[in-house]
This record gives sequence, C-alpha cells and structure tokens, in this order.
Amino acid sequence: MSDDGLSINGPKSVGQSLLLFLLALGLVGYGAVDYVQSTAAVRESVETEATITEVGVETESSRTGTGSNVRYEPVVTFTYTYDGETYTGNDVFPGSVPTRYETESAARSAVAEYESGTTTTAYVDPDDPETAFLKDQTSNRQLSFVGVGLVLALFGGFFTVRNYRREHG
Repeated sequence: MSDDGLSINGPKSVGQSLLLFLLALGLVGYGAVDYVQSTAAVRESVETEATITEVGVETESSRTGTGSNVRYEPVVTFTYTYDGETYTGNDVFPGSVPTRYETESAARSAVAEYESGTTTTAYVDPDDPETAFLKDQTSNRQLSFVGVGLVLALFGGFFTVRNYRREHG
C-alpha cells in the first residue's frame, strides 16, 4: 500500500480471488485449445486453388490506462471451391486468434505475396470446408494467452490462499 491511496493488494475476498483464478484458467484453456486446433488444422488440411478478392490491413485502436494502442491486422479475402461448393475465406493463418502487428508495414509485408485477382493455394479443413486459411503454418500467438493465463492463475491462487487464511484465521 502506498501513501497516495493506491492499492496493489489484489482481490479482497476469497470469492474475488477464485474468480480471478477461474478466469485465468479459462484464458489458459482457450489458448491451449486454439493452439491444438490450429496445429491439427495445418496437419489435416487439404490444398485447393483460391482466388484473392481483396487484400488490405485493418487498424485496431484501443485505449489503456497508459495511453492508446494501435495494432494492424492483415486481411486477405479469397474464394475457393471444395467438393463442388464455393466458399469465401478470410483467414491468413489457422486458428481463431488473429495475428496482429505493431506496425502497418509489418502487417502489409505479411500479405505482400497476395494480390487481388490472382490465384494461390488455400488450405481447407475437409471436415469443415467453410474453414480455410492461406498460410500452412502454425503460430505461437495462442501461447501468449496460455502464458498470461498461467501468470494470472498463480496470482489468483496466491490471493485465494491468502484471503482464505485471512477470513478463516
């Protein structure tokens, strides 16, 4: 506790501590499941021809306590045919966690090989042909969720024990 009234003592009750712990475990689970699913998607996907219809970069801004944060997400929209059905996709990488970059130039370079109107290879999940992506590689971006979740779970566990001891003598 500092003299200016700022408290960094964490959750004040067992219930709050358990909530932090459970939310952290959810974050770990989400990241781990998405990583496993992305790895399986790369391993089990089949190639098909795709036509690029749009290439660009979306800007995402958010405000934090210390200022604003801008991230850039590469966007490629493409059409492809699998088993006689035509689909539209927009995932560059497999998984549900989008890849974002600190700079617009980094995001543009991630999709520099794609140009509207050209054909390329897309990778399709044969069990779910509505799911396709362009880069047949996994990313460690989901593991950042696992790492943050583990750190928060440690804090949540610590505060749960501390608050339990405080409340139950």
